[in-house]
Amino acid sequence: MTTPAVTNVAQGDAHVGVQAQAIHGDVYYQLPPDASPKERFRTGVKYLDARMPGRARELIEEAVARGYETDEVRFHWLLALLSGRTLRQLGAEDLATLSAICARITRVHGRGEWTAGLRSVLRLLNSVNTADTDLVVKELDELRPRQRDKILDHLGVLLEGPLEDHLWQRSVERARAGRMARDRAARVSLFFQPVPAGPRGPEVRPASISLAEWLRLGAAGTLCVLAAGNVGWLLRRGEPSALLAYLVVVAATVTLLVGGADWHFRRERLRAKDERFAPPRQRRTPPAGGFARKVDRLFDRYFGRYVPRGTERSEWLKGTAGIRRHLRDELVDAYREQRIDADRIAWLVRHLVSDVRQVWEKDTLTAYRAELRTPVATRALCLVALIAIVAGSLRVAPAAVAVAPFGGAVSLLVAVVTGVIGTRAWFRVTTERRRVRADEIEYAHQRAARQSAYERWQKTLSHKPSDAEMAFWLECDRKLLVDEAMRHYRLRPSQVIAHAFIEAPASSYKRARFPRGPWRYSRYRLLLFLLTGDGVRQVDIDLDFEGGGWRGTQRLNYRFDAVAAVRIHGAAARHQTFELTLVNGAPIDVRVTESMDAGIQPGEDLRTLSEVTLDASGLAHTLDMLEGIAAEGKQWIHHQHGRTKDRLDELAATLSGLID
Repeated sequence: MTTPAVTNVAQGDAHVGVQAQAIHGDVYYQLPPDASPKERFRTGVKYLDARMPGRARELIEEAVARGYETDEVRFHWLLALLSGRTLRQLGAEDLATLSAICARITRVHGRGEWTAGLRSVLRLLNSVNTADTDLVVKELDELRPRQRDKILDHLGVLLEGPLEDHLWQRSVERARAGRMARDRAARVSLFFQPVPAGPRGPEVRPASISLAEWLRLGAAGTLCVLAAGNVGWLLRRGEPSALLAYLVVVAATVTLLVGGADWHFRRERLRAKDERFAPPRQRRTPPAGGFARKVDRLFDRYFGRYVPRGTERSEWLKGTAGIRRHLRDELVDAYREQRIDADRIAWLVRHLVSDVRQVWEKDTLTAYRAELRTPVATRALCLVALIAIVAGSLRVAPAAVAVAPFGGAVSLLVAVVTGVIGTRAWFRVTTERRRVRADEIEYAHQRAARQSAYERWQKTLSHKPSDAEMAFWLECDRKLLVDEAMRHYRLRPSQVIAHAFIEAPASSYKRARFPRGPWRYSRYRLLLFLLTGDGVRQVDIDLDFEGGGWRGTQRLNYRFDAVAAVRIHGAAARHQTFELTLVNGAPIDVRVTESMDAGIQPGEDLRTLSEVTLDASGLAHTLDMLEGIAAEGKQWIHHQHGRTKDRLDELAATLSGLID
């Protein structure tokens, strides 16, 4: 085999960008300081199920040290120690721990499900020294699904030879069946959704009636009533027809005040609503990265996505430009002071855009125009009242002046001037008060609709997968990728000494995690290493974890002695980069972790977060393997095999005594 020229396969990862991130509020890994040994064990099992065997082992060993030890504990303890590795990948410390665990176990007897599971694990370990594999397979098949699945998930690559081929095939079948199980296609995206901010509707603006307006209405109204009353007093000495005309003017004025106020309110309300649909005025672009700019992008995204049926996108965007700007401004004003991330109100933007699309499709987007149109009867009544006022005044004015030339003229003048001033003030005051009542009703409906949408979204988010489910699906993807690579290279599992992954976020991704848990990514960059007797097969993979697809981007083959150096750059809690240097190629580098201090939660520390993240990625085991190859070349395989076999030979008598 020749060593090919190698280029930097991770150039696209030179800049890794977070599209969105979420930290869930669930206490999935929460462990109080005074936790009992059993609680520590249960939390350790959660970490193990989420493919973090290192952290799981720590907690299980703490539980054992505090006196909690059962066959269930020993079963999971062994899984945490051996998970995802071949026997050749076990170091001296791991083998010593394995011996110590076995030494603590008395003879395994009984019919409990965990006792049977423990017996099966010990039988697997002892099968290294026996050619009889039928008993191992039979005992595994007789286990309950919970124990059998855990063994296949964690120990599927532990052994060598024909039994390894059988267990690997069983493990791959389980991965193929489980990869899209539990409604993965619909639920994975929920994991990356942030905790939604609560609904906030538009606040009713208080009535903006100034003291001057109230004084104007009161003074003008009082003077008008006094002046008009004086005119009526004067007309008592005149002709009866003049007094009748006066009464008609008074009645018509009251009618005009009532009907005109309604007309004025409707006209102003209609104008205000029409302003929402007016093309937005040119505004200064908000700062990049700010809350307002992010809200802009949300509205642009969802208005561009939720185009009504039978409508051109350009027509839709043009016709809703005004309402889009109005809704955007409303949300920016409502949430800006909370200092929340804009993604937390994405659910509300979707609801608002969906509502606009729905009324567009029903052709009711401007239905308010019909609702606010002044009825013909009201218009006619106001017109008749105005005519009656003018006509009646032509009869009243001469009669009042004839009775009292100076007093009647002054009273008429005061009545007309203050009447006009008072009427205008009356229209403004009543319109503003009615605007407040109308807003209260309208906004109450909007808040109720938003609350319902929020509750529906929360119910949807309640179906988001657990961290263990995310880890299970990722592990299924990884196993199928390994199987696909082995098929490509026409290798049986027993011909692969070990396989390992370098797991990193892709160039653009969403991420989320539970408190005290590792980041999970929507897209991964994976480097798969297959160790065979001839050398290393490396496959670079772009995994769309959210969408469920993947594609290989490059394949490399090289000898063991072509590996010059393997190392990790960067602080543990900051950016870390994996670098693999070949003797005649450029370094292969991949950024494997991102900064841990973004969104750190109370009770968390950077060191622990870094440890669980690296634990979940399996990077430590991969580094041990590649560093061994870089240091010893092909001899590492033989030395590791010899060290492992010698220690297992020492355990053989103990294992046989426990399970026979």
